Amino acid sequence: SSPHLVQVRERIRINGQPISKELFNKYFWLVYNRLEETKDPAHASMPAYFRFLTIMAFHVFLQEKVDLAVVEVGIGGTYDCTNIIRAPVVCGVSSLGIDHTSILGDTMEKIAWQKGGIFKPGVPAFTVPQPERPLEVLRERAQERKCPLYLCPELDDFEEGCRALELGLAGAHQRSNAALALQLARTWLQRRGCLGLGEVKEVPPRTELMGRPVPLAPAFQLTDAMIQGLRDTEWLGRTQVLSHGPVTWYLDGAHTTSSIQACVRWFRQAALNQDKPHDGSEVRVLLFNATGDRDTAALLKLLVPCHFDYAVFCPNFTEVSMANNADLQNFNVSLENALTRCLENQRTWTRLLEEKVGQDPWLPSPLRVGGLLQPTPARGSLLLVPPAPRPLNSPALVFPCLAQALRWVAQGRDPHLAAPAASGAHPHPAASSGAVLLREAASVRVLVTGSLHLVGGALRLLDPALSQ
Repeated sequence: SSPHLVQVRERIRINGQPISKELFNKYFWLVYNRLEETKDPAHASMPAYFRFLTIMAFHVFLQEKVDLAVVEVGIGGTYDCTNIIRAPVVCGVSSLGIDHTSILGDTMEKIAWQKGGIFKPGVPAFTVPQPERPLEVLRERAQERKCPLYLCPELDDFEEGCRALELGLAGAHQRSNAALALQLARTWLQRRGCLGLGEVKEVPPRTELMGRPVPLAPAFQLTDAMIQGLRDTEWLGRTQVLSHGPVTWYLDGAHTTSSIQACVRWFRQAALNQDKPHDGSEVRVLLFNATGDRDTAALLKLLVPCHFDYAVFCPNFTEVSMANNADLQNFNVSLENALTRCLENQRTWTRLLEEKVGQDPWLPSPLRVGGLLQPTPARGSLLLVPPAPRPLNSPALVFPCLAQALRWVAQGRDPHLAAPAASGAHPHPAASSGAVLLREAASVRVLVTGSLHLVGGALRLLDPALSQ
């Protein structure tokens, strides 16, 4: 799977666990040296990062003699380097969203065409309910490739006559992922000749699914192992909550409009529906970054209704100097470029709040734009804050790295994070007053979202055990 959150070894797992450092080291050099010895002298270049790891993953699975390999495509499908498997047991396409538009195309139909490229002749494939036209594109791709394609029934259809299914992952969108997982698992178990997979349930098709161009797969009686599997599923960085005393971190690697919408629904349910503490104030903080060709303004607009008191923007770098964090280093992005993106996000957020003023009683006084501070040369200091007429009015702050952003938000109240440096670290009044509010609040609720890499960097600092 990709990307990793904290360590690259997370991408290659056996029995759910990242392979050991020893195994990773062994197979990395074995594959590297073999490629080095056999590459074409005329075109002497090694595979790029993701391609190398894909080759290495296949080699690990073969050498370690796994019974079943679950392979997630990197981007798209048709031209993805994982798409060299000629005869997989089964293929699945989850809910389509607009992402990686510079590579996959800027419409759902173009993206559906790319995703359908993983279909193989005679290999069953499953997808979840999609918008009408993209679903037709998937059906056309399946027909071209002589692939039997089925639509997964809703998870509700598995619950009739039995207790409600518990999912280990929060969020309504995980129900369609679970329905897809059940069909993929059952297909593999049938291929293995496993008995006792449960009877097929006779469920009348839902009206909204009738007339769809793709036939509906049957719902079936779930085994105890399937029910337990859905209940026990964990996935770091997706709808994850870390309670560290008065500071509660809500981490979700959402980075598309549809996934940010799902994140907002989850955050509102998990955090904002809680009663405000009786013994003091609650402060809400957004920690955000987005990368690549994503429409950041569209993502931030979806987050405005959560009524954050502060929005904090920083690059995905854990520290200003990344020398000791090779796992989290992106050599394609400079700190300067990443900070420029953060400043754009800061301006966008300020503009969105200005537009919201007058419509929303939570934001009574207008924000003034302009007068940004210049970057300060001193390491460890806050970079930029737009002026705000009052401290608690969603000022947007930019920090040069995740460690400084998290320390400012936590204000020494999270035992995993050191307190921010006191001497002149936050010269701007908004940052100073915010620090006071954060230190005195009965509870601080922080949503970290916009990028899986941002969430991974935050997890590295908030849960040091993940780096072991």
